[in-house]
Parts: sequence; C-alpha cells; structure tokens
Amino acid sequence: MFDFLKHVQNRDFARLWLAQVISQFGDRINQMALIGLIAGRTPGSAIELAKLLSFTIIPVFIIGPIAGVYVDRWDRRTTLFVCDFLRGILILLIPLVFLARGSMLPIYAVVFLAFCLSRFYVPAKMSIIPDLVGEKDLLMANSLVTTTGMIAFVLGCAMGGFIVEKWGARGGFICDAVTFFISGSLVFSMSRYLKMKIKPTQIIGVGKEMIGVIRKSIAQEIKEGFAYLIRHKDIRFIITMLFIMFSAAGAIYVVIIVFVQDVFGSVTKDLGILAVFLGIGLFTGSLVYGRWGQKISRYKTIFLSLVFGGIIVIVFAGSVRAHPNLFLAAGLAFVLGYIVGPIMIAANTVVHQVSDDAMRGKVFSALEIVIHLSFLASMFGSSFLAGHVERFWILMGVGIVFTCVGLIGFFYYRHGDNLKGV
Repeated sequence: MFDFLKHVQNRDFARLWLAQVISQFGDRINQMALIGLIAGRTPGSAIELAKLLSFTIIPVFIIGPIAGVYVDRWDRRTTLFVCDFLRGILILLIPLVFLARGSMLPIYAVVFLAFCLSRFYVPAKMSIIPDLVGEKDLLMANSLVTTTGMIAFVLGCAMGGFIVEKWGARGGFICDAVTFFISGSLVFSMSRYLKMKIKPTQIIGVGKEMIGVIRKSIAQEIKEGFAYLIRHKDIRFIITMLFIMFSAAGAIYVVIIVFVQDVFGSVTKDLGILAVFLGIGLFTGSLVYGRWGQKISRYKTIFLSLVFGGIIVIVFAGSVRAHPNLFLAAGLAFVLGYIVGPIMIAANTVVHQVSDDAMRGKVFSALEIVIHLSFLASMFGSSFLAGHVERFWILMGVGIVFTCVGLIGFFYYRHGDNLKGV
C-alpha cells in the first residue's frame, strides 16, 4: 500500500499511470462502439464485424516490426502526447463526419490509422517508465501499470456496453475521443525534460538497428525467427499450443458477440457485462496461477486449461441457448476466464526458460505473428461459416476441438519425456 502511494506521489509517473488507465478505459469503449456500429448497420452480420475488427489487428504486422526502433529515437513524452491527440481527432471524425455517410471505407481507414498510432503508443509507454522511477521501483511500477490496466479493461467493457446501448455508437466514439484528449493532456503536463538514460554509443546502435530493420523485409525477420523455432522442440510446442488457442479465440470472438446479441436481444449492454466477468476471471486466474503455479508442470497447466476451457465453451453455448439467463452466462464467462488465464503465463515462462537471449526478441515477435495471424484467419473463417451454419454449432464445434486437443496432448505428454522445458 505504501509502495503504491509512493509511486502516486511521483508527479510524472502518477500522470503517466492515470493517462494510460484512462486511455485503456477508452479503448474498451471504442471496441463496444465498433460492435454497436455494425449491429446498427448490418444486424447479426458476423462477417461485417470481422471485417471492421480486422483493421484493429492488421497494424500489428505493418507497424509493429519498426515501431519500437522509432520510439527509441524520438522523445517518448512527445510520442505519447501526439499519439493520444491524433487518435482523439481520428476517432472524433467517425461520429462528426463519417457516420452520416453510407460507405464504411472512411471508417475502416480511420480505425486502421488509429490502431497504427497505438503500435507506437504501447512501446513508448513501457519505455518511458524507467525514465520516471528508480531502478529499485521498476517492478512495483510495472505491476501497478499492468494491474490497473486490467481494471481499466473491466470497467471500460462495463461502461462501454451501457454507453453504446443508451447513446449508440456515436456516443461511444465521442466518449473514446474524450478519453484520448484527457490522457494526452496528462502526458503533456509531465515534466518537459526527462533525463534519457541512453548513451551516445547506444544512440548510434539504435540508428544502425533502425537501418537494418528497414533494409530487411518483414518476411526475412519472420524467416529467421521461425528457423530458430523449428530447431527447438519446446518452443515449437508453445507455438502450436498458442496457434490452437488463438485460432479458437478468433473463431469464437465474432460469432459469440452475435450469438449473445441474438440470445439476449441487446446490442452491447449484456455483452459488456459478460466481458467484465470474463476479464475478472482472467485476472483472478492469472493471480492464482502466479502464486501457486509452480506446483504443477507447464504442460499440464496448458493442456488442462484447454480441456476445461473447451468444456466451458460447450456448456456456455448449450445452457445460454436453452436458458438465456444473464447471471448464468456471467458465471460461466468468469469460469472460462479463470481457466484459460494461466495459459499465456505458462507459455511465456517456457519461452523465457528455453530460448537463447540473443534470439528471445525474434521468438516473441514470431509468437505475436502466430497469435494475430491465427486469430485473424479463424475470425474470418468462422464469420463466413456463420452465414451458412447456426452460430450455436460453431461454438459447440470449437469447444469440442479445444477439449479433444487438450486431452490428446495431456496423455501424449503425460510423462514429460517429450519436452524438457515444461
């Protein structure tokens, strides 16, 4: 508690912390506004929702590989302020200019540009923290940012759902733009001079790195990372598991949104409530696993999470369809989050343990690519399928595949002979 108060009393860190909480809160409102926009224009269309949400993911592949290099060369405080200010203007264009038009193309462009700016905002935010607090306070500062970020996610989903339900997508976009302007103002009020802990030799090194990144194609970077992955059984295992997990997540994501809208007869209100309970479950499951997770092997954690996560998806689809009770759905959403929450922690821990230090960055970049590609591809696949197959059966199918993969993997690796690091 005293450590928390100490950081809040640090004027610059407190403003950065509050700014990112408000910004992440706004991100969830924006997500609900996007869902509400599609529900208003093409009700029940999973493919249209997938098309719009894909523009929030594509910047990961285009901007992600070079964003960190530029952030290290620019003034981080200015980067954060400009990103917030520009994102606020872009999002505000949607309700003030583009909603009145019939075409979705300008909205696609705005969403894409806003999320391109987000790819610069995130590394700038994480990079500036060591400039604001001492080395001995870094762990507490990062914990504070991460924990309150999860809280902002939960509250943003709840408030976003009610805002969009009451005032429509227009109200959601306006609220999101306001949060960006508030966040930018807090960043702007930070000290103008922040001592940059970068030596001249490091600046030269960063410059060379930037030139190298620009010279190399993204395909070459991917090739190097995946060549390393192919040689390491443990990391291949993690890649496979994350591919399966995020393929399932992508397949469920859009379909379950439309499924919930149909079952409960609301656009975002009930969806926001379910997202809150899912977020609380993820948070609780991560905390519990972080505290007691050392007592169970990583492979058992991953496979058991897959098994029981698949079962919960099946139960959710069946029970909510038969008995549309919000309390029941919220409870199942919490249990699902609690069960699958430890998977990413276990996977990241294995990668840290078995990958070489010099290749760790490329391994995590490859993981990011796998995660987003599998999510994007399966999201479009299930959205297309939803036009021909009842959404209930898609959810049931994903749950069955989830469960079967977990069971097969658990018994295949039950003695741990096939893996060293898990």
